[in-house]
Amino acid sequence: MKFVNNALIFNSIVCFFFLINAAVYAQKKEKKVIQFSGVVVTGDSLKPVPFTNIFLTGTRTATVSDYYGFFSFAAEEGAEITFSAVGFKKAHFLIPDTCNETRYSMIQILFLDTVMLREATVYAWPTREQFRQAFLKMDNMNDDMARAQKNLAKEEMEMIAMNMGMSGQENFKYTMQQYQTRMYYAGGKPPMTIMDPLKWAEFVKAWKRGDFKSKE
Repeated sequence: MKFVNNALIFNSIVCFFFLINAAVYAQKKEKKVIQFSGVVVTGDSLKPVPFTNIFLTGTRTATVSDYYGFFSFAAEEGAEITFSAVGFKKAHFLIPDTCNETRYSMIQILFLDTVMLREATVYAWPTREQFRQAFLKMDNMNDDMARAQKNLAKEEMEMIAMNMGMSGQENFKYTMQQYQTRMYYAGGKPPMTIMDPLKWAEFVKAWKRGDFKSKE
């Protein structure tokens, strides 16, 4: 009788360990890998959200949606997906673990994330006292209008015009005029260029530089 009881206890223990191993094996069973695809759009206008960061939560596996918000990558059933984009709130999605096919598609909506920043005041000086002293000592006459009037003075503008070189358009126009003149007077004697304004401008510049002064 004692031997029968021991045999029953032994069989019970064996069955218990067998059930535990079966449960562990069922938990360690590999999950099915599917092709997870979809489109990321905005919640207000349903426009695509380009370059959205899409990654498996808790892992380093990630991808990025294209310009049209489309994405596609391989993932396991039951995996949690996180969607993140600048200016939008993060979104999470759990892939169902009861997929009958090897593909799963979805449309993920992201909502705008409005961030209110605190008001920032920028001063030109480190402290209010230094700023106040500099403001009191400021020359109010030398304002933007006074500087503009000084820069637009007739004498100043004439000096700038005299020292300013020709632009690319003027150089091209002058070169084409010279070319046309040579072609027009080919085989003959060209007229005198005493009325050429460019020649006179070069003469005035040379005279101001002192090119015509006698050198001892």
